[in-house]
Amino acid sequence: MAIWSARHRVLAILGWIAFVAAATVLSGMLGTLAASGADQGNGESGRAEKIVEGAGFPERPAGEMVLIQDRAGADRAAATAEVTRTLATLSDVTGVQQPIESPDGRSTLVSFSVRGDPETAADRVGPALDAVAKAQAAHPDLLIVEGGDASGDKLIGDELDAGLARLSMLSIPVTLGILLVAFGAVVAALLPVGLAVTAVVAAIGLMAGFSRLAPTVDATSHVMLLVGLAVGVDYCLFYIRRERDERRAGADPHRALMIAAQTSGRSIWVSGLTVVVAMAGMFLTHDTTFVSFGLGTILVVTTAVLGSLTVLPALLSALGDRVDAIRIPGLYRRRAGGRVWAGLLRVVLAKPLVSVLVAVAALGALAAPALDLRTKSEGIDGLPADAPIVQAYKAIGEAFPSRTTPARVVVRRDSVRGEPFGRALAGFRAQAKASGQLVEPIDVEVNPAGTVAVVSVGLVGKGDDSTATAALRTLRDRIVPDTFGALPGTTALVSGETAANADFNEQLDGSLPWVFGFVLGLAFLLLLVSFRSVVIAVTGVVLNLLSVAAAYGMLVYVFQYGHFERQLDFASTGGITNWMPLFLFVILFGLSMDYHVFVLSRIREGHDQGLSTREAVREGIGRTAGVITSAAVVMVAVFALFATLPLNSTKELGVGLAAAVLLDATIVRAVLLPAVMALLGRANWWLPRWLRWLPAIAHDVPAVAGPAPAARRPLTPVG
Repeated sequence: MAIWSARHRVLAILGWIAFVAAATVLSGMLGTLAASGADQGNGESGRAEKIVEGAGFPERPAGEMVLIQDRAGADRAAATAEVTRTLATLSDVTGVQQPIESPDGRSTLVSFSVRGDPETAADRVGPALDAVAKAQAAHPDLLIVEGGDASGDKLIGDELDAGLARLSMLSIPVTLGILLVAFGAVVAALLPVGLAVTAVVAAIGLMAGFSRLAPTVDATSHVMLLVGLAVGVDYCLFYIRRERDERRAGADPHRALMIAAQTSGRSIWVSGLTVVVAMAGMFLTHDTTFVSFGLGTILVVTTAVLGSLTVLPALLSALGDRVDAIRIPGLYRRRAGGRVWAGLLRVVLAKPLVSVLVAVAALGALAAPALDLRTKSEGIDGLPADAPIVQAYKAIGEAFPSRTTPARVVVRRDSVRGEPFGRALAGFRAQAKASGQLVEPIDVEVNPAGTVAVVSVGLVGKGDDSTATAALRTLRDRIVPDTFGALPGTTALVSGETAANADFNEQLDGSLPWVFGFVLGLAFLLLLVSFRSVVIAVTGVVLNLLSVAAAYGMLVYVFQYGHFERQLDFASTGGITNWMPLFLFVILFGLSMDYHVFVLSRIREGHDQGLSTREAVREGIGRTAGVITSAAVVMVAVFALFATLPLNSTKELGVGLAAAVLLDATIVRAVLLPAVMALLGRANWWLPRWLRWLPAIAHDVPAVAGPAPAARRPLTPVG
């Protein structure tokens, strides 16, 4: 591929530009198919929402609620009348309901809707929010707050969108700045950023077509940017650094490019394939969000690999020595590397056993809190505690629990308007009241065909706590089967936020062993085939698991135990977001293989040239320390930007990814890997006789026509 691209560099470069443009045009023509709320459901609640989606219910406008609550004996009745009257005069407000009182008599709730499309209601809820704010200012002795779909989208959605836009704008300049320091030359720094960005653009364009197979969720494009920028820059960094090193060692441009293609190019291919395998593990969850993330990351990694192996060699061939153009004084260096890493490597190889013990102890200490890992559903507690919408929802939820997170019993039968359904509904009301776990009011909504009814009822507790979960079990296991479920020919299912969270957790727990087994098993096989060594494959999997475990431990320490709350601007919920462990495992395992494959390829290259294991380790890690450091700094910087977003889940994602990559590039690759390989010696390359049929993949420098490097002895292929 590199030879073809070098010989047809104009065609390769124009072909890449045409490919990116075509993918973008395709996206504009087809449009990306977004997953609906029903698509994102799981288990019983997912089936219920699909029934509702297909029942032909008229589109409901975005609902809003205003809470007026006593604080110091103020006149709540006057404030309630004022709020109700003001809301009724607003042009974008409709369906203002009569105020209702809370059971304790301290709170009043006024419900209303926002006119028009509920998807765009956030654009029209501003006047209502302003009116409520004025009422609060006029009655400081009362608590007057508004919460609902539209206000939530506006107050939190606007902040999140602004944060994501800021992240997208900052990630590229930050990456470019790090690469300028790493390369010391403007052109060399621009190449990885340019290729990574075009790969992300092309992959997002391709996602429009693939969304017909798996509809996408909103966050997929941001995950694609995150992963695409990280791997795209890394792949180019590996390739360009090797090509520069070979030219500086005396190779002519043609030979330098071929050596880079045969070594770093192969590493990119193997690494990309391993990342794709890891991301494919998300398909086994059968969850729409994970499937969307998996498909998006596979597309962006595949596109980055394709660009690195085609257009990048063409660009390097066209530029030649001009790849180092526009050098930055004080930053440009003839050779990459670092005295710190070289000194550390000498100590590690001199005392490998001590180094292993120290590194394992450090990673074990970091991973220890993971033994106490608890997961929680992503809810209102994961938002900034001082956000008005959070305060409103908590206050409304405490006073009117049936209004914020009601359970929805979806009943489907030939007719839900006759006497049989009426008797079942009466029995449901009676059992709900007698249970002490369900909260009135109980509302019923029937579709125009009269075949589906949605019965809304409140659950005691707070969303997903043990009290609410117990109430959900009572509803599902006893009350619904004894009432609606007893009607012949009836389907009765329970949905709602609490039910959806419970079903998601159940499905995730069931798929975890399959995902972990799939990713670990195929990663082992890829390493085994690539390096023809059982020991290398086993150590690679174990080392990656150590870095993932350490990342889990740090997440628990920070977000579950509540350390650094002020610095990271969050409030601990006592657990980690329920989808985070699996997602982090897949992403981290894939990205860790970038470094592992690249370092191992360089070590195997030295071994195949006849060096001893220790010498090969010293040569391989010594020559890759600089590029690994640069790549890790890029990843850590980009991932850390996610910790600036307002949601706890995005902060967890940013801190978890940044910490794991930092640990992986330092303790694991610079200390543990060389120490373990030094201890194992020749055993590193052990392959049972019955596996000798595996294809032999050469890792030594290829014989390419052209002058031999002046700074090295001639290299003789071994084996």
